[in-house]
Amino acid sequence: MAKRRVVITGLGGLTSLGVGMDKTWEGLCQGKSGVGPITRFDVSAFPTRFAGECREFAAEKFFTPIEAKKLDPFTQYGMVAADEALRDSGLDLNASNRERIGVICGSGIGGIHELESMHSVLLERGPGRISPHFIPKLMVNAMSGQISIRHGLQGTNFVTGSACASAANAIGLALKSIQFDEADVVVSGGSETAITPLGLGGFCALRALSQRNDDPTKASRPFDRERDGFVMGDGAAILVLEELEHAKKRGARIYAELLGYGSTADAHHITAPKEDGQGPKRAIELALKDAGVSVDEVDYVNAHGTSTAYNDAIETRAIKLALGDRAKKICVSSTKSMIGHLLGASAAVEAAVTAKSVFHSVVHPTLNLENPDPNCDLDYIPGAARDCNVRVAISNSLGFGGHNVCLVIGKVR
Repeated sequence: MAKRRVVITGLGGLTSLGVGMDKTWEGLCQGKSGVGPITRFDVSAFPTRFAGECREFAAEKFFTPIEAKKLDPFTQYGMVAADEALRDSGLDLNASNRERIGVICGSGIGGIHELESMHSVLLERGPGRISPHFIPKLMVNAMSGQISIRHGLQGTNFVTGSACASAANAIGLALKSIQFDEADVVVSGGSETAITPLGLGGFCALRALSQRNDDPTKASRPFDRERDGFVMGDGAAILVLEELEHAKKRGARIYAELLGYGSTADAHHITAPKEDGQGPKRAIELALKDAGVSVDEVDYVNAHGTSTAYNDAIETRAIKLALGDRAKKICVSSTKSMIGHLLGASAAVEAAVTAKSVFHSVVHPTLNLENPDPNCDLDYIPGAARDCNVRVAISNSLGFGGHNVCLVIGKVR
């Protein structure tokens, strides 16, 4: 039996560039940075004091006080993104279709706000004062569960956790769920809100973050030889994935087709990527094979592009290994250069942005690429957005643990 085809019919999200996926897309195309000084807590003792916070988000605009009290911010973000994506899709949710609509999301860390808050309560006031909402707020699957409850979606429902590849795996498994007739529609993506004292402190301890405190908007500089680490970001993105004929039958607007998914492991080190680039290279190859497209059809790569010394050079190597001579002829850019690294949610935002690139035939630039690293020698679109007829694009996501994931997104044929 032929695999069912899957298209993207709804997009929603929020990042440091604003609440609403269109705000993120427009900001990226304008080359705007959402990175700035951290405002949520005192950062004077931290070596890194900036990030990509979602400064526009206000819980009271979307939730009652009682609702907000029961939801960690990462779940709130995911729910707001899902609300927007479902509205954008135009789906009519009713008793006849809810059993065939699933929710598969990803998060690398989950409810760290609630964990920090209740740990303080435990130490200061004792175990009797721990909130009964603690575990339901903390658990990483709260996001998919709460989205399901809010919209009455009764299909397959779970969360993936593979660090910075979490949302990419979620979207890939959502693709398979529809292809294999488990669902007609899957609400998929990711959310992360790890800019907390413990989250920031942990990444500072790893020495993974940029320390360009005097000029935060210039700190995330993927593929630039003066890069000194990544920039944390918060946010979420949700995609509505739908079986092609199901979408056509209801006259849905289609952004792009989700064509393929590939996933591999480095089996090398818990935080460092393997320098030969073979892991991500194989993920790209598997995704293209799954999609049934050739390297000559690829026009754009939305890179993982974290702005760390190892990642950018190794990803460049992997792209060249997988795409061969084609690698020098295509556009490559890093969304993280403007919104920071959203950890487990990064792949969701980048998949949504890639779908926008396919739909609008525009690819956003890589910000702050001023002094190219000689080891990073592809066309990373420095400067301004570029018109590009994106027939097929790939979106790469690489995570701690050695996870490598590639999604293939293209025009409907």
